[in-house]
Amino acid sequence: MSNSSTAGTAVVVGVGAEVGLGAALCKRLGREGLHVFVAGRTPERLTKVVAAIEAAGGRATAVPTDTTKEGDVVGLFERAEAAGPIEVAVCNAGNNQIGNFVEMEAAFFEQVWRVACFGGFLVGREAARRMLPRGRGSILFTGATASIRSRPPFIAFASAKAGLRAIAQGMARELGPQGLHVAHVVIDGGIDGERLRSAVPAYAEAKGAEGLLDIDAIADTFWYLHTQHRTAWTFELDLRPFKESF
Repeated sequence: MSNSSTAGTAVVVGVGAEVGLGAALCKRLGREGLHVFVAGRTPERLTKVVAAIEAAGGRATAVPTDTTKEGDVVGLFERAEAAGPIEVAVCNAGNNQIGNFVEMEAAFFEQVWRVACFGGFLVGREAARRMLPRGRGSILFTGATASIRSRPPFIAFASAKAGLRAIAQGMARELGPQGLHVAHVVIDGGIDGERLRSAVPAYAEAKGAEGLLDIDAIADTFWYLHTQHRTAWTFELDLRPFKESF
C-alpha cells in the first residue's frame, strides 16, 4: 500500500520561475490527476504555471503565499483541503543567499531562517493536521547540500536548512507510525533552471552537458517517494549529477 491517490489535491509551496523545480513539481503532480495548489510569492509566475498545467489537461489553482506568515500558510491549506483531501504537500521554499559572517546583519540571518526553516515548520504542521485524520499522505521537503554541510559564505542558509532537516526527521519519526510519509530530498548540485542560468551563466556553462540536475528528473523522484509502498519508505535521499564529485 502506498500514499498514491489521484482523487485529491496537492500543495506545492515555493514556486517561482516557470522553468524551475517548483513549477516542475506542480506539473508532475498535475499529470497524475491531482488538483495542484501552486503557492509562491509572485502572482504572475504562479499564473503561468497554472496555465501550463491546465493546457496539459490538469487542474491547478494559484495561491499567492508568503511562507513566513502563518496566516498565509493556514489559508493555503484550508483552500486546498476544501477542494479535496490533500494527498501530497511539498515544501520547496528556499532563499540561498550569501553573506560574510562577521559583517552579517541579524535581520539577514533571521529572514533566511524564516523562509527556509520556519516556513517549512508551518507547511509541515498544516499538512499534518489535515492528513492525520485520514492516516495517509506525503509531506516532502526540498533540502540542499547545506542541509548537512555548512561552509562560508552560506552559513545563514546552512543553519536554516539544517534546521529544516531536523524538523523533517522529527516529523518522520512522529508521524510515520500514524500513516504519513515524511521525506527529505538533498539536492547536491546545481539545478538546471531559469534561476541558476540567469544568475550564474558561467557556472552553468562550466558544468557542461548533464552537469546540472534536470528539473523533471528531480520531480520524478518526488513522485516516486509519494508512491513508495509503506513497508519500504525512504526518509532521506540525495540527488546529484553523475559527474558531480562528493
